Amino acid sequence: MTKVGSLRASDADREQIVSRLHQAATEGRIAAEELEQRVSAALKARTYGELDATVVDLPGHGLPQPGRGSRRRSAAGFALSSVRANPWLLLFAFPVLAVTAAMVVAVTVVWAILMVVVMVLGGRPRAPRGPWMYTRQRRAYGPPRHGSRPSARSYWA
Repeated sequence: MTKVGSLRASDADREQIVSRLHQAATEGRIAAEELEQRVSAALKARTYGELDATVVDLPGHGLPQPGRGSRRRSAAGFALSSVRANPWLLLFAFPVLAVTAAMVVAVTVVWAILMVVVMVLGGRPRAPRGPWMYTRQRRAYGPPRHGSRPSARSYWA
């Protein structure tokens, strides 16, 4: 057993191994009885060596070794590895994103043009104003001419 294998494992490390075992069971790599045995052994394990023993025969087994820093990838490296792993992105996702971006720009431009037109024309339409309008208003809302109620004829006259 190596020095790293003799270090104590944490609860988070045990949970990671248990989730890897469940994933292997759903992939059909281990049977249900064997899953129960391995999960039990993983939960009882105290060191990294004992945890690694439960997943040593599975692909991509084990935990990241403590003390070894994982190299962080840049956004460009992530994008390149994503495209290499999923080449359908070039055929589907990128054109969809390009069309979506073009539609957003088009809607924004149309909205801006409409706002400028509305601001230039002054907003809502107004009724035409002329001298005849003020006389009609005076008669309609002024004091009644004959009696207490103005007649319909006096309004339009």
